[in-house]
Amino acid sequence: MNEHDDGLRAADEAVAALATALKRNDVVAALTARGVNASLAITVVYGLEAYLHGDKVTAIDELGTALEEIARRASVKE
Repeated sequence: MNEHDDGLRAADEAVAALATALKRNDVVAALTARGVNASLAITVVYGLEAYLHGDKVTAIDELGTALEEIARRASVKE
């Protein structure tokens, strides 16, 4: 294993840890209290994961979905 692989593994572990954290009940409650949808946050994480793996099509799909939904929800509240 080389330094490049170690860096990618570290990024994968960080993304996985974030996805896991976003599924915890206490984190979901804290985000909800701020008006943040945890499911959308997880979608962003999946988009980031895809991008880090070079899967730009999936990244665009996941991040685009999240962006559209966040924008829609923000415009409803204004």
